[in-house]
Amino acid sequence: MMNSFQFKALILSYRTAPIEVRERVSLNENECKALLQQLRTIEALQDILVVSTCNRTEIYYNATQNQDAIILPILCQLKGISLDTYSQYFEHIFIADEAIRHLFEVAIGLDSQVVGDLQIANQVKHAYQWAADMGTAGTFLHRLMHTIFFTNKRVVQETNFRSGIASTSYAAVELAEEFSDLFLQPKILLIGTGEIGRDVFLNLLESNLEYISVSNRTRQKAEELTKNTRAIVLDYDDIHAHIAEADIIISTLSTPTPLITYRTLKNTNIDAFKYFIDLSVPRSVATDVEQIAGAVVYNIDMITAKVNEALSRRLAAIPDVRAIIGEAIYDFLDWSKEMEVSPVIQKMKQALEQIRLEELDRCMKELSSDESEKVERITKNIVQKILKLPVLQLKAACKRGEADSLIDVLNELFDLEKIPQKIRKN
Repeated sequence: MMNSFQFKALILSYRTAPIEVRERVSLNENECKALLQQLRTIEALQDILVVSTCNRTEIYYNATQNQDAIILPILCQLKGISLDTYSQYFEHIFIADEAIRHLFEVAIGLDSQVVGDLQIANQVKHAYQWAADMGTAGTFLHRLMHTIFFTNKRVVQETNFRSGIASTSYAAVELAEEFSDLFLQPKILLIGTGEIGRDVFLNLLESNLEYISVSNRTRQKAEELTKNTRAIVLDYDDIHAHIAEADIIISTLSTPTPLITYRTLKNTNIDAFKYFIDLSVPRSVATDVEQIAGAVVYNIDMITAKVNEALSRRLAAIPDVRAIIGEAIYDFLDWSKEMEVSPVIQKMKQALEQIRLEELDRCMKELSSDESEKVERITKNIVQKILKLPVLQLKAACKRGEADSLIDVLNELFDLEKIPQKIRKN
């Protein structure tokens, strides 16, 4: 088995790259699987995981030596981007404990642009599923991911880290989902595709809202954003007609004067309610809009107040979250250290089993069937008792970081290098 302390990470995230770069490097499901397919053919790599979202593209792997010089060109070729231009945005983690901790913090939301991001846990689960489907997840990665998922459950159950909404874009979509219950088939209109508009749109895609339309002053940007999604693009020239038809309007458009006013809406027929969620600064929905019966406006201050309250609870919970992660990592590293000596334990079992079988060969012919069964059972029990102490000592030495010297002694004592992989059975 590969030494578990060779886990590494290749990372591009919002901390190291602007959104334009992250967009070019970001991988969809098919691209993630294609990358895994190529990387699995590299003999030096094991336990490969690819996590890609709008805020990060990260590749984790187990390897004796740093393999980034092989991985990066494959990634850049897959995306059709220049290695020289984009390699500068990646950072590298070569220390296993640090790579493991980073993956924990990513999956649980500590490293998210929005602290406690609710979506990242599911995105990491998808990444793990793809790794399992493509055959790139070994024993180490399986155990690590399940430890992370269990830790995430503890964080949810034992802290306030995941309570409430913690970003304006997520808050806007959550409000839209609440309002959607009032409509049979609510029509959502997103106005503007700047950075906030893009974030809102990505959250809309993750929501249960089906009928999504996008309008932007530059139509091409809206088309690029909505490509291969369920959303449709509407002409900005007819924006007021589209506003009249929509049930929930989310505006992220920056304009010197409000786009939506009492005057632009006064002839609009509102059957029950029409909701406006204004994330623009300056505001794109005028205050006089609420003079129209059925029109309800939420501005950025209202949403930010809710976000700040939730964010405060999350930030206060961070020490507890780190403590839970620390416990999980400690237990996981204990397990991984024990896995390092499992081949030695297996060879010891095989060595003693070989001795047991050779001795049985000499005496079984003289015994009856009942006596043979008793001897078989007794000798197996003896072997298990002989193994118990050295196995316990090996595991204890692992925790102390002193296993290597004991392994050398056992190898020499039992001549384990000459033990065959399989022992014949009686």
